[in-house]
Amino acid sequence: MLTPSDTASPVDVAIVGAGPLGLALALALSRNGRRVHVFDARNAEQTRRDARVLALSHGSRQLLHSLGAWPEGGATHIDTIHVSQRGALGRTLIRSSEYGVPALGYVAPASLLVEALAAAAAHAGIQIDYDTRVTGIDPGTDDVSLELTAADGTCRDVHARLAACCEGAVDTATARVFERDYRQHALLCRVTPRAPHGHVAFERFTPDGPIALLPLGADYSVVWTVSPERLAELQQFDDDTLLATLQGAFGGHRVSLTRLRDRASFPLGLRVRHEPVGARTVWLGNAAQTLHPVAGQGFNLALRDAWELADELGTTGDAGAATTLAAYVRRRRVDRAGIIGFTDSLVRAFSTDNPLMKHLRGAGLLALDIAPPLRHFVAKRMMFGARAWP
Repeated sequence: MLTPSDTASPVDVAIVGAGPLGLALALALSRNGRRVHVFDARNAEQTRRDARVLALSHGSRQLLHSLGAWPEGGATHIDTIHVSQRGALGRTLIRSSEYGVPALGYVAPASLLVEALAAAAAHAGIQIDYDTRVTGIDPGTDDVSLELTAADGTCRDVHARLAACCEGAVDTATARVFERDYRQHALLCRVTPRAPHGHVAFERFTPDGPIALLPLGADYSVVWTVSPERLAELQQFDDDTLLATLQGAFGGHRVSLTRLRDRASFPLGLRVRHEPVGARTVWLGNAAQTLHPVAGQGFNLALRDAWELADELGTTGDAGAATTLAAYVRRRRVDRAGIIGFTDSLVRAFSTDNPLMKHLRGAGLLALDIAPPLRHFVAKRMMFGARAWP
């Protein structure tokens, strides 16, 4: 049975999801004086056991620091990004020293980021209801009603001016969606290099897809892109055999890898909501767009979306007004389309063994290396998105 709805004083924004994106949005809105209420179907401990590893751009560090939620001491900085392709000439180096920034980016366990964000949210007095599943969102003229079910089966309604969905995937059943199946999977693991990594990250393109080595502590966090058939084969290997296979796929003259552990995998595809807003509802992060992990742009784009949504909503007025949401969509169009197109183009251009494409890729990497303005254009947008324009 539903308890009486709280219609007397709806909050400004009800946020679905107490992961890193939902908490970051809650903090950004709270800074503007907006009343927010966060809901998550998991308990607090489960949200802090997020096993993902996040690649964070320098721009994301700036945003998180301004929210008082940067995990000091828990993130490993990246000084240099080395980009190359296997079996062909052409490579480029992007160095933080060229841009006057302390690092190009950072790599951090999502659990540490959630811990820092949750602490900042508690300090800000943000209400978070854990063990509370959102089972329905019903937008009306003046507010939106969220139907909630607690872990004990108790149901209730809450009302808000705007519902922000920050968890889950793009819903293809209820939205116009663009989809592309890359027929690839990401095989994730953690490996230890024989020599210190020197805070160098590698993006190595192979015919099967990119292999990323991201410095994390003394180790590398690995994102290895393979076909579904290859994944099924690799999953049968023990750790030593898998490590040797990874070393062979990456090549041995740049990095020598030792101990491998912490395996996981997931399918890769592109899935984008054509409209990230609806009647008194907005979708962010993977609920709005699911990207290939190449170049590590997914969470950084989502964080910029959250930051600029909070800025667009401002401090007063109806948080769910259609004009405000339309302005937010216009404001984010260039950055969103640019990052989606950039990652999609990288995957399709580099995941082929066509000889002509191999030479063109090599020429492109060489051009980046010898033409600083072109390299700066790419690097600054990876760090800041469209904020770096022009």
